[in-house]
Amino acid sequence: MGNARNIAFWVVLFLLILALFNLFGGSGNTLQSREITYSEFVSAVEDGTVTSATLDGEQVRFRRGSEEFVTIKPEDAAVTDLLIANEVPVQVEPQQQSGFQTFIISLLPFLLLIGVWVYFMNRMQGGGKGGAMGFGKSKAKMLTEKHGRVTFDDVAGIDEAKDELDEIVEFLRNPQKFSRLGGKIPKGALLVGPPGTGKTLLARAVAGEAGVPFFTISGSDFVEMFVGVGASRVRDMFEQAKKNAPCIVFIDEIDAVGRHRGAGYGGGNDEREQTLNQLLVEMDGFEANEGVIIIAATNRKDVLDPALLRPGRFDRQVTVGNPDIKGREKILGVHARKTPLGPDVDLRIIARGTPGFSGADLANLVNEAALMAARVGRRFVTMVDFESAKDKVMMGPERRSMVMTPEQKEMTAYHEAGHALVGHLLPKCDPVYKATIIPRGGALGMVMSLPEMDRLNMFKDECHQRLAMTMAGKAAEILKYGEDQVSNGPAGDIQQASALARAMVLQWGMSDKVGNIDYSEAAQGYQGNTAGFSVSANTKELVEQEVQRFIQDGYELARKIIEENQEEFERLAQGLLEYETLTGEEIERVMRGDPPSAPDDDEGGSKVEDKKPSLTAIPKAKKKSGPTGDGGMEPEPT
Repeated sequence: MGNARNIAFWVVLFLLILALFNLFGGSGNTLQSREITYSEFVSAVEDGTVTSATLDGEQVRFRRGSEEFVTIKPEDAAVTDLLIANEVPVQVEPQQQSGFQTFIISLLPFLLLIGVWVYFMNRMQGGGKGGAMGFGKSKAKMLTEKHGRVTFDDVAGIDEAKDELDEIVEFLRNPQKFSRLGGKIPKGALLVGPPGTGKTLLARAVAGEAGVPFFTISGSDFVEMFVGVGASRVRDMFEQAKKNAPCIVFIDEIDAVGRHRGAGYGGGNDEREQTLNQLLVEMDGFEANEGVIIIAATNRKDVLDPALLRPGRFDRQVTVGNPDIKGREKILGVHARKTPLGPDVDLRIIARGTPGFSGADLANLVNEAALMAARVGRRFVTMVDFESAKDKVMMGPERRSMVMTPEQKEMTAYHEAGHALVGHLLPKCDPVYKATIIPRGGALGMVMSLPEMDRLNMFKDECHQRLAMTMAGKAAEILKYGEDQVSNGPAGDIQQASALARAMVLQWGMSDKVGNIDYSEAAQGYQGNTAGFSVSANTKELVEQEVQRFIQDGYELARKIIEENQEEFERLAQGLLEYETLTGEEIERVMRGDPPSAPDDDEGGSKVEDKKPSLTAIPKAKKKSGPTGDGGMEPEPT
């Protein structure tokens, strides 16, 4: 209907322009003709100088030589007889316009302006949904089969979340199965989880499995600068959904409109809160929305209004977390369907080496591996490509073109050797996966460590050993070059150690002097957040003393380990200087005094940059390392 109205408007506009063109185009000859008196016209006819004449109403147009003239004839003049008597060819044309027609044509410009004004006013009132001024209309887009059908087969690694939503799919397929027993399907499902875990994909899979219309909209699409516009869009969205029921409405990033009311400026009359009020009423008000299921996604559940989370609105809250090793293997299999894999590719080994990766991270990993294989002209993706892509994603791209002086390179090697040595010798530290002095991202060097199993808890002794590994870089520099020659390289280490120590003291109750009290809100208050409660000056001083003690104890432990293993420390630093990159197994060989590569693998032990280490050397890790994992994240020298 709206398209037909738009087409009609443009047709009328075209006809009006055409009429104006004909009007001014038809009068062009008159404007070019010279007007003379009737007596002069009669004299010219009698002299025989008139070659042709045209009678057009009260006008007489005639030619005399190469010139054209026009005159107005009197009502009682016998012009026709005069012309015929003098043997002048006469042509008669019908009168062009009457007085009424002339009046109508003169109004055409005004009618055109009125038509344009009515058109845009209609758009402002919502007559044109997709127009720039269709403020009150919903921006929800309806996805159909042409956009690509997504099913549960395309979603992997979040089996528990799929089981939670399978009941909604069954209701949409067969609602009588539940209604005959008096059961009611949940009106809304809230998907909560970190970014990139597949919340939006899971919502599309629910619609694809049920085979029902799927409307999608972002929470920010409701909010405008004009009060009431968002509420109008909510009403329009539910009206569309009711017409297509049963259907699913997916609201992505609902925290943009569903924040806790009264927490911001403007009281209860600002646009966002009006929109939230309308959403609450539409989800569970006087009018029932049968067959309309709302699925929303957010990674900030803590800021949502409690009214949204009560039964009757978002009855079901589904947690979509990062996958474990089995889930990562399945996700890699889904994303690798369209990627030709080499015979040496083992997705389980890749899954072991990507702890803490979300579904989006794994999709990016497969894509980066495919790009690297295509860059060197391979016909399929090999294990080497996956390892290079994993290193790029986890540690940043290599910057081999960066110029480093021998002194800078040597200091970086000893710094990273300190991290790797302490991380290798402390039993509660995650196993060292790789150490490198090749600049990556913003770091001059890096040591990566990966945990051996799923890590659900963080223990006190583990935290202290992580602090030791983090501070080992600075301890190594001081032991090698002295107190006065320490660089700004440990800046990133100090930042990570401070964050871990403050978490131990303020949140985790690992300080006997501070006690089992959560001071995290007070710490936010220190940083300018007025929502935090105040604490005494003595408590602040005690907290800082404990944080400083934890970090200093870690530094002393790292320094002691390096002093007791001076030979291994020197071998490791020299190995990094020679080979630039060492894996976990190669670090063990270098510390024993052996070449990094086994004799049967490489004759004489080639340099590591000439061969990519095998992923089989990766420990069975399932989660990203904590603050100590990137021990060598020092900034570039300024």
